[in-house]
Amino acid sequence: MSLDWESGPLAEGLQCYRNAKFWIAHEHWENVWLRLEEPEKSFLQALIQTTAAFHHVQTGNIRGAVSLLDKALRRFGACPEAFGDIDLAQLREEAGVWLLALKSGTGPRPAAFPQIRTGSERLREPECGQPDRSRGLR
Repeated sequence: MSLDWESGPLAEGLQCYRNAKFWIAHEHWENVWLRLEEPEKSFLQALIQTTAAFHHVQTGNIRGAVSLLDKALRRFGACPEAFGDIDLAQLREEAGVWLLALKSGTGPRPAAFPQIRTGSERLREPECGQPDRSRGLR
């Protein structure tokens, strides 16, 4: 089954995630998860666990956040670097940094929650008038 991040409940959940409305994102994705089969089911479960973990961060439940992020990263570990049109290598790396910061309980947390990027976003070139500052201008 192909996972559609451009429209429908997965896209709605992705938009909620990006707006740090983690519980609502979780709700959108859980309805899809119930109908999936493996391996997409485990993959989406890991995304849901990641989202629920950051909901726990927002509510101050660090123990719950650590537990869920740990479980999500173990599930993601069974997936290739890109799965379900999501850049998992980047998501795993960013979520791993958060997990270490939360486990240590000391020092600053990352400035931003992990980003979830789809394949089409990775390939998309910036439009005219929107410079890509990561390349630097000379």
